Amino acid sequence: MVPVVNSLFPMCGSMGMSRGPKDVQGTRDGGKGLKRTVRTLGAASFLNDMGSDMIYPVWPLFVTQFLGANMVVLGLLDGLGEALVSISKAFSGYLSDRIGRRKIFIWTGYLMGSLSRIGYALSPSWGWLIPFRVLDRAGKIRSPPRDAMVADVSSDRDRGGNFGFIRSMDHLGAVVGVLIAVALFSYLGYRKLFLLAAVPSLIAVVLIFWRIRDRRPGPGRTFRGIKLGGMSPDLRLFMVISGIFALGSFSYSFLLIFSREAGVGTGSVPLFYLLFTAVASTVSILFGKLSDRIGRRTVIAISFAMWALVCLFLIVSDDILVLVLAFVLFGLHKGSLEPVQKTLVSELAPSHLKAASLGGYQMVIGLCALPSSLGAGLIWTYLGSTVPFMISLCLTGISLVLLMFMRSR
Repeated sequence: MVPVVNSLFPMCGSMGMSRGPKDVQGTRDGGKGLKRTVRTLGAASFLNDMGSDMIYPVWPLFVTQFLGANMVVLGLLDGLGEALVSISKAFSGYLSDRIGRRKIFIWTGYLMGSLSRIGYALSPSWGWLIPFRVLDRAGKIRSPPRDAMVADVSSDRDRGGNFGFIRSMDHLGAVVGVLIAVALFSYLGYRKLFLLAAVPSLIAVVLIFWRIRDRRPGPGRTFRGIKLGGMSPDLRLFMVISGIFALGSFSYSFLLIFSREAGVGTGSVPLFYLLFTAVASTVSILFGKLSDRIGRRTVIAISFAMWALVCLFLIVSDDILVLVLAFVLFGLHKGSLEPVQKTLVSELAPSHLKAASLGGYQMVIGLCALPSSLGAGLIWTYLGSTVPFMISLCLTGISLVLLMFMRSR
């Protein structure tokens, strides 16, 4: 299986099978500047997102058309999983710092994602999706320990680039997953496609289990407990800003349903998902490296502004060309925001609480996901499809103003 993985990911081919400490401490291969651990995590991210994004482009249609749910249920499903497991992500970050281990959370998270897709395939009605949606999002317990591992092996000069690389591999896997979904959906249908989507994450489990080894905490990195007062004022302010923005940045599902209601054919809806994931994959590394040069806060402000433009375009028009431009901007927004946010949190966090701080940050985002998506679903149903975008535009403006009052470091 390992030779197969190496053939799929040339960038991982030079990693070898050594499991010594140097693998995790980030020795460089061939002067390429990407550490072995980061490349392995990137390959696993590629595989997992390839599987998950075989599902995501057709997920809104699966819920609303195949299983007969309405927009409120779609918003509930999209928000519920994030909210319920947000505490789990915070706990995984805390526990990872507490026991000094990252690896077990990473491969366990990928396994949860794989099992949830099998559950989706076997669900006879939308009510059965709830526990598997929770399991799917519970797989995100891998995120804080993984991001802390990336931060551990990075320096100030390449941290943004490394986080950008991981996110780029996420999006690249998404592109491949969408292409597979588009190519095979008419032959397999929803259920068989979902079963197939479980396979890549199982390969990612094997890859992490055999090619990553935990790094022993160095001097001064022992766990000393968590105190909110130990967080810097800038970190606390950034969590508030991120929470306000998350309240308005509802699930991508609403953008896909908006395109469907604007007249885009059912078979073409996944192409819009492909468009924004392809753009995000292309720009994630570029924006990560740009943040190394011009600062994290500046890039985050640019990303907020691009989401504001998405909302503005969809408020004023549903023309096909406007939709295409909106999805391109959405891809630029996703590719620039997610890696740089995590980079900033890892830099503002105390050195012994990186995973816990990243988990706490993701908990804030997750707790805001339920009212965001559920509220958007209710407003969409009773007030119209453009009103959620108007509210999001206002919350984004507030986030941009507050961002001016914090420092990057």
